[in-house]
Amino acid sequence: MAQATTEKAATPRTPTESGCPDPFQYMHPLMIRNFGNWAYHDRPRPGVLHHVAKSGDEIWTVRVGTQRQLGPYEINLLCDIVDKYGEGYVHFTIRSNLEVMVSKKEQVEPLIKAFEEAGYPVGGTGNSVTMISHTQGWLHCDIPGTDASGVVKALMDDLHDEFVKEDMPNRVHITTSCCQINCGGQGDIAINVQHTKPPKINHDLVANVCERPSVVARCPVAAIRPAIVNGKPSLEVDEKKCICCGACFPPCPPMQINDPEHSKLAIWVGGKNSNARSKPMFHKLVAAGVPNNPPRWPEAGAIVKKILRVYKEDAKDWERVGDWVDRIGWPRFVELTDLPFTKFHIDNWRGSRASLNASAHIRF
Repeated sequence: MAQATTEKAATPRTPTESGCPDPFQYMHPLMIRNFGNWAYHDRPRPGVLHHVAKSGDEIWTVRVGTQRQLGPYEINLLCDIVDKYGEGYVHFTIRSNLEVMVSKKEQVEPLIKAFEEAGYPVGGTGNSVTMISHTQGWLHCDIPGTDASGVVKALMDDLHDEFVKEDMPNRVHITTSCCQINCGGQGDIAINVQHTKPPKINHDLVANVCERPSVVARCPVAAIRPAIVNGKPSLEVDEKKCICCGACFPPCPPMQINDPEHSKLAIWVGGKNSNARSKPMFHKLVAAGVPNNPPRWPEAGAIVKKILRVYKEDAKDWERVGDWVDRIGWPRFVELTDLPFTKFHIDNWRGSRASLNASAHIRF
């Protein structure tokens, strides 16, 4: 019986292929010791969080901006700084900021100095423009229309001062998406690809590459149907129905929609996931047909910086971008930002119950 028990104990568990790993194995010992028993926290300076436990323990967290796409050199450099000036405990935020936890106040300034000398800014806390969340872009994604990480790098270079300071009316979350699926999510400001022409179909490859029923089902507006072209099974697009979303391209690469001339960028504002002070919001289009112009995307950057400048000057304290626009109204927003209003700004599609705008937010 004892032998059977030993054999059973030695059998490895069945691996779990979903969910998050156990976070406690990566936590700072002070975080584990005081888990769920924190008294308060504050921000001594931009980029530094200070947590105080009910036991009296204190922990400081230094937040560092990264370029997200980190190679071996950058990772080794950051780890060397953490090992030399920190205590070896770090984690990455959802926006690819690096957070380093230390138990002594005296460790904070040397850590900040080392990161800044290496070219990594400290900030992104409180009422700042924090790091931009984005999709994979050309490096990993199979359907990109632009390089989302490149847009982020170019824009955050311009917004460095807004990252290291806390002088915006409220926090600003910016997102970028390399296709119109919008994996970057809802943001105060979003930069997304905008396809302006239907896909170009290579009929010689469709039958060998694409599962045609899946492609037909993928179209949200039923603009794709089976067809026989040059004696081969293929697909055709009803261009009057097509909304140029690009959803057909992932399951059928011969339906190429990316185009150096007709794939543009679009700027959206007013989205948020938070329930604080107002309900979650979808962002809305404010600039269409912006040139998709790598490697620095100056046209998109100029529009974003203009919106941020006007928001900073006109919004009240603690208003998110969407709350500010709701208060002043879209006509006033267009006037202040000097952005042209076109037919593309009119949300006239009613196939989704008022744009799926639903919330659990309650006002009393």
